[in-house]
Amino acid sequence: MRGTPRFSPYRLFFLLSIAIILSHLPVSANTADEESPKINSQQVIASLDKTQAIIDKDINRLAQAKGEMKAIIQYRIKQYSMLMHEQIQQLMDSDTFDKSRLPPYVKKHVSFINRVDDYFTKELIQIKQILGSDNDAPLMDKLALLDRQRDRLYRFKWEALKWAQQLNIDTLAQQQALIAQIQDRGDALNSLIHYTQERLAIAIDNESANKDSGNQENNKTNTLILSLNKSLNQYSNNLADIIVLLDDLQQETSELKQTLFEISGNITQDILNFDVASSLLQEWVISGKKQLIEHGPSLTFKVVVFVFILFFAYFLGKMVSRLVKKTVNNSSLNFSQLLQEFFVSLSGKIIFIFGLLFALSQLGIQMGPLLAGFGIAGIIIGFALQDTLSNFASGMMILIYRPFDLGDSVRTAGVAGSVCHMSLVSTTINTFDNQRLIIPNNKIWGDIIHNISVETHRRVDMVFGMSYQDDIEQTEQLLLKIIEAHPHVLTDPAPVVKLHTLGDSAIEFIVRPWSLTEHYWEVYWDITREVKLNFDKEGISIPFPQRDVHLYNANLIK
Repeated sequence: MRGTPRFSPYRLFFLLSIAIILSHLPVSANTADEESPKINSQQVIASLDKTQAIIDKDINRLAQAKGEMKAIIQYRIKQYSMLMHEQIQQLMDSDTFDKSRLPPYVKKHVSFINRVDDYFTKELIQIKQILGSDNDAPLMDKLALLDRQRDRLYRFKWEALKWAQQLNIDTLAQQQALIAQIQDRGDALNSLIHYTQERLAIAIDNESANKDSGNQENNKTNTLILSLNKSLNQYSNNLADIIVLLDDLQQETSELKQTLFEISGNITQDILNFDVASSLLQEWVISGKKQLIEHGPSLTFKVVVFVFILFFAYFLGKMVSRLVKKTVNNSSLNFSQLLQEFFVSLSGKIIFIFGLLFALSQLGIQMGPLLAGFGIAGIIIGFALQDTLSNFASGMMILIYRPFDLGDSVRTAGVAGSVCHMSLVSTTINTFDNQRLIIPNNKIWGDIIHNISVETHRRVDMVFGMSYQDDIEQTEQLLLKIIEAHPHVLTDPAPVVKLHTLGDSAIEFIVRPWSLTEHYWEVYWDITREVKLNFDKEGISIPFPQRDVHLYNANLIK
């Protein structure tokens, strides 16, 4: 009679127990360079007995438990079984513990794993007997889960048998049976993978042939392809575990490794050896010769067309770039030099990218999936390169609002210099002492931008002090005379010389002549020099900072 197999409490216990064993990898208790700690044998044995007693008690309680209480008991069994497994592993690795006391526990552990293995075998047989109904998907998922768990069980079973062998317990027959069982499993997985690959290839061909069919037929094909890919991934993972275990057992695995490499495409030190490499190389050579004979002429023609299209796109991009450059230079929109270079560079790159996509299509590459892949990759890259995208956005804002152009002298982001280059992510500034600084655009756009050279006229702000004993009118007239005598000082706007403050040490005049931007520093330095020379000539002193100190006699104050 067909139906889902019923689970007894003991079956539930077995399933839970295998999950316990598989979820824990034993950890070596000691290293080669450390001395094993002294173990109290009485306490260890007492702890093992206590743990085993708790597990046995909870197993008996599990048969009558229901609902939430069953889940709690299952959790307790899991935790204490993990503890038991770890304790045995540590004792087997210890150099100070008397291992003659361990055989009863290891025998029980081996017996426990055998019972779990028997349970898996019965469950797999029952599930396979009821396959063939219209609702096989849940059963297939359960079958895959049980296969995966049993494959992992093999390693722990082999480990337990090695413990028994170390304790002089005869397990040779069980070891040989386990090796044969693992080899059969590897052979079965090898066949399953090749069978699934053939079904997948047929399904993909059907998908291409049924593109013009109805949506219902396409959905069935797509669902089948997804299911086969999922199964193929599961089988390859299971085969990887089996290969590693067979290598530990010193069994031949080159054929299995070749199958695994064909399905996964990964070359690792653990999976690939010389036999696999030579076998794969021979297959590739044979396949390559066959493809060259059958498709050589058409492939050669496609490659020639591909290269021709790339060259054509490259030269067309150059021509478009020149045309765009001439257009933006003569445009009435008054594009900045930075924006002109951006349009010129972008136009050429766009033409080349379209040419590359067209060339790839001539090789038979489907553009739809490729562009979809680019879109997904763009989202991933966008999350990974958030700072770069921020620089890109800031670069676009700088190009649009034009706070500076190439050759402008600016002060921003804590540096001052001349703008010599800009891209969408960074700006290159040559400092006035000839250092080249590359600054991210978001640093510039997020800071105050001082464009020093954008205006044609600049005011030169200077302050000069005189002592309180000197003549104010004489000093003011002398300053005006010095400013008016300089050839680069402009008369419009008129220069300003005014008494500004009465400071602690000096009377200060503000001197503010105007000049062309390119003459700013020349005016500043020349006037400063002339002020000093003329003050000395006219006897006008420039006082040092000073302070009056008044002393009082303490006796007189009293």
